[in-house]
Amino acid sequence: MHIVSNRVYVKPEWAEEFEQRFTVRAGQIEQQSGFVRMQVLRPLSKNAPYIVLTEWEDEVAFRNWVGSDDFKLAHKNPMPEEAFSQQGGLEQHNLVVTAESQ
Repeated sequence: MHIVSNRVYVKPEWAEEFEQRFTVRAGQIEQQSGFVRMQVLRPLSKNAPYIVLTEWEDEVAFRNWVGSDDFKLAHKNPMPEEAFSQQGGLEQHNLVVTAESQ
C-alpha cells in the first residue's frame, strides 16, 4: 500500500472553499486504477494544516494518476496563493503495519 499525504496550510477565511472543492471536485479519482481511498482531515488546532491522505495499491498507481488527464482537470483551477498561510508539503510512505477494530 502506498500512502500520500499532502499538508495544506489554509487560512481560516478560505477553509470553507477548500473543503467544498473536495466535496464537488472536478476529477474522478475513484475511477483511477489502483486508487483505494481519500481522506481530507480538518485541523482542530490553530495554524495546523489540513491533511489530504490518498491510499493507492502501489506507487505506480499513484504516478499513473499524477500523469492522467483526471489529475490535470482536478488541478486546473487552483485556489489563489493568498488562500494559504504557508507552503505545505507532499509526503509519500509505504504501509508497514495497520490495525483495525473487529
